[in-house]
Amino acid sequence: MTTRARKQIILAAYVGGVNEHTLWEHPDAGSQIDFSTFRHVAQTAERGRFDYFFLAEGLALRARAGRIFDHDIAGRPDTLAVLASLAAVTDHLGLVGTLNATFNEPYELARQIASLDHLSGGRAGWNVVTSFDAFTGANFRRGGFLPHSERYVRAEETVAAVRRLWDSWAEEAIVADKAAGVFRADADAGAFAQSTTQFDIAGRFTVPRSPQGRPVIVQAGVSPQGRDFAAATADAIFSPYSSLPEGKAFSADIRERAARFGRGPDEIKILPAAGFVIGDSAKDAEEKARHILEQQLTDKTIQVTFEQVWNRDLSAYDLDGPVPDVDPDPEAPSIIQGRAFVFQDRFETVRTWRELADERGLTFRGLAREISRGPGYVGTAAEIADQLDTFVQEDGGDGVVLGSHLVPSGLDEFVDQVVPLLQERGSLRSEYEGTTLRENLGLPLPARSAELLSAATETGR
Repeated sequence: MTTRARKQIILAAYVGGVNEHTLWEHPDAGSQIDFSTFRHVAQTAERGRFDYFFLAEGLALRARAGRIFDHDIAGRPDTLAVLASLAAVTDHLGLVGTLNATFNEPYELARQIASLDHLSGGRAGWNVVTSFDAFTGANFRRGGFLPHSERYVRAEETVAAVRRLWDSWAEEAIVADKAAGVFRADADAGAFAQSTTQFDIAGRFTVPRSPQGRPVIVQAGVSPQGRDFAAATADAIFSPYSSLPEGKAFSADIRERAARFGRGPDEIKILPAAGFVIGDSAKDAEEKARHILEQQLTDKTIQVTFEQVWNRDLSAYDLDGPVPDVDPDPEAPSIIQGRAFVFQDRFETVRTWRELADERGLTFRGLAREISRGPGYVGTAAEIADQLDTFVQEDGGDGVVLGSHLVPSGLDEFVDQVVPLLQERGSLRSEYEGTTLRENLGLPLPARSAELLSAATETGR
């Protein structure tokens, strides 16, 4: 009987942005725009031997009924500028940024991400997201031109075009005169052409091949179309499922879909987002978690969360009264704009919530507490280490993307208390073994890189 080798837990850290989970009004909170915030989280993550640092992206200020949220923070530096700055103050940590495939062109995306990859020594990653709403699109030249049905078509063609650009430089395409510090491209370097339903481009790509073959591609998808896109293109996938049963089912589904695209199970890493609350005892941790949730669920936050699903003004309803008996109004103009809508069916969602409220005798506010996504890991440091290790070893996922309600210092507690326990178990590295993000994630060389490496070996180069 053979014993399966212990899986290494993949850890990523993110800085919360415009959402109700981060307590920006906490007395120990930092700034959402000052570089010291990002530097502290990134360097703490690297101290904990995390795989990568992740930033989301907001392309529009969120609004309610045409007015900017008065309970939301406004302003965040550009993702690429932050990550490029962090490359200078970290040595091993991967740097993954969210960049929209709907509003950006393949050439600029490929150039920006490849440049970050060179600046960081092969540590860059791209979280591919899509958008179809006219509210966000109004900030761009084409406005809200993209129908919902075409967002994944454009995303697939964007990723394909970006990869073609990255692959336009072979490893042997650069002739280097190291003594003179001069690099010259051969005659074929950077040549590309692609004509699809979304793009008709041709030219010469300016950035040499990535130090890791290609930057890492990250994606999230829950719908069948989104899952197929992720299974076909992503190196890592954000999963919405942090419980073991749901995580195992999602992981199995993704790997089955990936096999249909000719990909092996080790070619994709699956990571749900999660928070954590550490206490001196299980009871202490639970009390802390309840206190944090009370601070997160302000009256305005509850109202806006429900208004997005009902698509109605709910300000007249008492939060300490019953759940409104009105139905959603999906045909009306969106009352909440600039916030991702994660519910598949408004009517089914409201029906399920009403049944839950009736069954448990919940007020509108009580329902908000009940459906609020908790931190995921609550307990002593030893309990959290055990929960996380079990989740990964039993194939609920390959790791987690961790955030804290307190930015920037919240991650310190996890690194100081939980990381050493995972290292003692042999489930987390004590030192970085690879030099690139792809190596540290345990991902194989991308197909084009493997082909070029094989060809170079055969010809003796």
